[in-house]
Amino acid sequence: MWSKLALLIIKNRRLLVGLLSIITVFMAWKAKDVEMTYDFAQVVSPDDPDMVYFQQFKKTFGEDGNVLVLGLQDSSVYKLGNFNELRLLTDTLSKEEGVSGVLSVTKLIQLTKDTAGQRFAAAPIFRTFPQTQKELDSLMRIVNRQEFYKGQLISPTTGATLLALTMDPKYLNSSKRQAVMKNILGHAERFTKKTGIKLHYAGLPYVRSTMTTKVAGEMKFFLMLAALVTSVTLLVFFRTWSAVVFPLLIVGVAVVWCVGTIVLLGYKITLLTGLIPSILIVIGIPNCTYLLSRYHYDYRISGNQVLAMVRVIRKIGLVTLMNNTSTAIGFFVFCFTNIAILYQFGWVATISIFAAFFISIILVPIVFTYLPPPTEKQLEHLDAKPLTKLLEFFDYLVLERRGTVYGIAFVLCALGALGASRLQAVSYMVDDLPKNSSVNSDLKFFEEHFNGVMPLEIVVDTGKKRGILKLSNLERIDRLENYLRTQPQLTSPISIVTFLKAATQTFYNGDPTYYRLPDNSEKNFILSYLARSRSAAPAADSAAAGADSTQTASVGSPKAAASMNDKLLRSFTDSLGQKARISLKIADIGSRNLDTLLITKIQPQINEIFKGTGMEVRMTGTTILFTKGNEYVIGTLKESLVLAFALVGLIVLILFRSIRSVFFTLLPNFVTLLLTAGIMGFFGIALKPATALIFCIALGIDGDNSIHLLAKFRQEMAANGRRVRAAISTTLSEAGTSMIYTSIVLFVGFSIFAFSEFGGTKALGLLMSASLLITNFSNLILLPALLVTFEHGKDETIDSALIQHYDEQYHEEDDDLELNLNRIKVKPGASLPVAPPDAELPGEA
Repeated sequence: MWSKLALLIIKNRRLLVGLLSIITVFMAWKAKDVEMTYDFAQVVSPDDPDMVYFQQFKKTFGEDGNVLVLGLQDSSVYKLGNFNELRLLTDTLSKEEGVSGVLSVTKLIQLTKDTAGQRFAAAPIFRTFPQTQKELDSLMRIVNRQEFYKGQLISPTTGATLLALTMDPKYLNSSKRQAVMKNILGHAERFTKKTGIKLHYAGLPYVRSTMTTKVAGEMKFFLMLAALVTSVTLLVFFRTWSAVVFPLLIVGVAVVWCVGTIVLLGYKITLLTGLIPSILIVIGIPNCTYLLSRYHYDYRISGNQVLAMVRVIRKIGLVTLMNNTSTAIGFFVFCFTNIAILYQFGWVATISIFAAFFISIILVPIVFTYLPPPTEKQLEHLDAKPLTKLLEFFDYLVLERRGTVYGIAFVLCALGALGASRLQAVSYMVDDLPKNSSVNSDLKFFEEHFNGVMPLEIVVDTGKKRGILKLSNLERIDRLENYLRTQPQLTSPISIVTFLKAATQTFYNGDPTYYRLPDNSEKNFILSYLARSRSAAPAADSAAAGADSTQTASVGSPKAAASMNDKLLRSFTDSLGQKARISLKIADIGSRNLDTLLITKIQPQINEIFKGTGMEVRMTGTTILFTKGNEYVIGTLKESLVLAFALVGLIVLILFRSIRSVFFTLLPNFVTLLLTAGIMGFFGIALKPATALIFCIALGIDGDNSIHLLAKFRQEMAANGRRVRAAISTTLSEAGTSMIYTSIVLFVGFSIFAFSEFGGTKALGLLMSASLLITNFSNLILLPALLVTFEHGKDETIDSALIQHYDEQYHEEDDDLELNLNRIKVKPGASLPVAPPDAELPGEA
């Protein structure tokens, strides 16, 4: 079959090149429409109860992660000139497309008591902009008496202040977001330039925008870097530019197909799919390396390009396909998850790997039978002395020092197990960004002055219509909020309770000591004032901005105010008055600390406060879903790893028809993964979605070498009368060369990801590189040692249809005669004559 395929490819070179060109042009045309994703990656199953509840929460109360905050700590901002610049910045940002509203100290609203009308009125504190420093200082004293805003807008301990921008979700989840963010940051930078006051940025919109920009930049950077390092590696190996340019051209075609596939499947570029083109170069080049090194080896023996290429395809075509299948399994297992980002990553990578294989298996024979034959100088790499010496040393260890090999393997496995026991599953909201990045440093600013900016929501369901206005229920919510204020990782909560406290303070003419819930005797008065206070809605709506709802900074008409009052109700309570929302912000304390805070501290307080009331209190929000998503992904990846082992074992079983071969394949790869986990544990690399991916991918890639070595070993066993030691020596000397070449290419290729700004991508590069070093020990020393120990040369069923016999000296003179290669010998650049109809193909005699 593979001989026929090789001749078919060589005879129909022009037709196949034309066909591939048409497909590539089509894929390139589709690839121009590729888009970046602007949605926050949802890694929790849509059917998960917590995810279902969160979606219901957003329908009832609105988004929880659409606030961008700008913070500053500089007393000079309260100088008249700088304060005026802050006012201008606030006004400018309020008019920016994609910004629904801005909450700033310059636009604060206060409630006032209208005794005559028995209602509350809302009015801006800065009705007219102060003309003197004295006026500004006087108005700031009024601001500081507004208990409602303390800890929300102004830090009571450090004096830091912030601007909260509520973003329109339609812009957040589209390509327009980048332009909006660029405009906002441009206005902020102009403010800094004029005043000398540094601004800090935080909030999920800012984090998402930053990550999207970096993903796009790194995708281009790693494509170029991967091409560069693989070019240098190939040039060092093969010492000819043709062995550099054409493999890069081949994987370049595969990359175009990959991006086109993303568009055809309706996917977008994510943090994971953005890595696939670079990974494809790293993985695709070894296909060319396998074929070229084998082609050079066969050409030196036969002296005929066509015969050499036919032998290459016939002898290692199937094995190379199985290698690619093993690699693809490491990605394909993600297709069985119901996590969109992993599912898409798995399908695109799997399709692209097989596409790269078929492109290589077609173009390599075509290109290198067109080109002049390799010179003696270009074949010198086959006799590289350092490589030869290294393989001879491996052969010595395997044949003469197996006890030492097993002893070292046992010690390494023990150390790996010890390191793996230290692994911890910890992740952070901005985990992937470097510690010294502006995003992380700005996040620390907000955690220091405002306790954090990551959203956390609590919903209290009374189970009764208008039950939220019952004083005893409000008091229970107040108790919970008082406890939440004692937690240093949390901001002061905002809810209907905090607004009622502000109303009580206003009822007593703004006296801060009355910032509390009304008692039974006051409740009816204050609620009646609120009922008549349509124009008070803007103040409440400003507060709602802190809970991620639309807000305004000016008093409108009664009709507009009534509309804003409705927004307040939607922000803090549902339409029936049955549910209340408590909105907080939390520091990015990591998944383990967050679990401790929620499960061992907050939840017991909730249980105690609301015990016996029949009320349901649930925590939700983007932060909680993120944490649960990490746990969900890690659990899913563990299942995927087990599935990957099973699939690799199945391929080996089908290929070799031997249970022992499955054992020989999986044991060394288990050792590789165990040692990789040990490295993670000893170096404090946390187990999180980005690092958990490595194990499945590494198993697929490392399994290539095992299959390749086993295939060559089985062929040598059949060729030399089942003499195990001789078969091992020949296998190491021949297959070992291409395996080391491949490992070096992959090692260098994956090492480029160590230059990523994303922690997960950097860990992927470093750990995959470490895994590739370890796999040389596992597959070139441990696996052959196991074969020598347990393979006694007894008869075994070898499927000749799957793995055809060939020996060390390639005794195929008969095949040469059958092919009548003298009649179809190809000259460089010449067309290929068709062999006579009676010419037999290899394997048909």
